[in-house]
Amino acid sequence: MIDHVELFVADPGQSVAFFGAALSPLGYGLYVEGETNGFGADAGHLDFWLRKGGPSQPLPHVAFNCASRAAVEASHAAALAAGGRDNGAPKLLPHIHPNYYAAFVRDPDGHNIEFVCHQRVG
Repeated sequence: MIDHVELFVADPGQSVAFFGAALSPLGYGLYVEGETNGFGADAGHLDFWLRKGGPSQPLPHVAFNCASRAAVEASHAAALAAGGRDNGAPKLLPHIHPNYYAAFVRDPDGHNIEFVCHQRVG
């Protein structure tokens, strides 16, 4: 089980603003600000962190679990509105499994950020 993920970013202010907008539809907030910046569902469960530094190569891929397909769509739209670059509009990816619904964006540093829902519809 993974406890948390930390990404190194060139401009923490820009990345904090981007992820603040993109993760808001998932109920995530920014609870720690400073040299490291921690996001989570609440202050006791911070599982996504940003820190200033040169990005790892190759750039890591991070996927956020969404409770619904609507949340996938809302986070994708929020990420694009916050300056993300589209890397795959929301759609089913049945080659992964029949209910894999996901969307992808590139964050300000080029990380591939995914929003995914595994729930069956209907």
